[in-house]
Amino acid sequence: MSAGSMQVPVGRAVTVRVPATSANLGPGFDTLGLALGYYDQLDVTVRPEAGATVEVIGEGSADSAAPVATDASNLVVQSIAHAFAHAGVAMPGLNLVAHNKIAHSRGMGSSSAAIVSGLLAAKGLLQGIAEFDEDTLLRLATELEGHPDNVAPALFGGLTIAWTTEEGPRCKRLLVHRGVSPLVLVPSFTMSTKHARSLQPESVPHEDAIFNVSRSSLLVAALTQSPELLFEATEDKLHQDYRAEAMPQTSALVKVLRDNGFAAVVSGAGPSILVLCSDPAQRVEAAQLVSQHEETPWKALMLAVDFAGGTLRNF
Repeated sequence: MSAGSMQVPVGRAVTVRVPATSANLGPGFDTLGLALGYYDQLDVTVRPEAGATVEVIGEGSADSAAPVATDASNLVVQSIAHAFAHAGVAMPGLNLVAHNKIAHSRGMGSSSAAIVSGLLAAKGLLQGIAEFDEDTLLRLATELEGHPDNVAPALFGGLTIAWTTEEGPRCKRLLVHRGVSPLVLVPSFTMSTKHARSLQPESVPHEDAIFNVSRSSLLVAALTQSPELLFEATEDKLHQDYRAEAMPQTSALVKVLRDNGFAAVVSGAGPSILVLCSDPAQRVEAAQLVSQHEETPWKALMLAVDFAGGTLRNF
């Protein structure tokens, strides 16, 4: 019997948990990503009726400042549909409950988490009908997101190096040194990733490109072996300065932190800030500095590095 002729049984249910992510990490523009111990959870159950219903709890809920869609245009539903189309199986009726903690439009990978949640949910629902290996999941996620730097750590955890080939996206997952202690500073204001990308020039000076190659290479060593090098390793000349005028509060706080010796960078497209500390004590010092210098409140998240990536449970 072909996969296309098989149906997902009514009542099949899955739960998916996907971590927040931070991309770029300073110099590793569109290449490096880090999974963080802060999670969205998705519960999906197959129902007899066609279509999909979505209940959102937390970020993006109906009573939030920016509610997300709860119909077929919801990104999680679109991701599930994309996986079912790849498998050649008709998507059944679904009830979805999304427990969202990852802030939206803040540079913490909320869209990647939604995409990966949907793909992993589809993988669980299609168990015994269609198979999805890691390469397929990365390819499908990149097709939806447009680039692999955030979806790779959301899928696989840890530090990821992502690149594209003629055959599709690829990534390498690395373990992070146990001393690395991330601090994420989340503001109340948002930033459009599309707008942030529009501020990038089409070309950059040759010396700036060389500078970032050296720093991104050093950053891999700092994150995996030598955290004491994180400050120098997070210097960047390719993207943060070009985007600074669009988020002046973020740029100003990054400068305060770096002037005081902390390895602070814009998290993804911003406006959140990632501080890569070499130990937990340094992280506390960075959070205290922010609380003393900032009139505008920033939510300080002292997070672990996530090593598991997206996880799936079938019921």
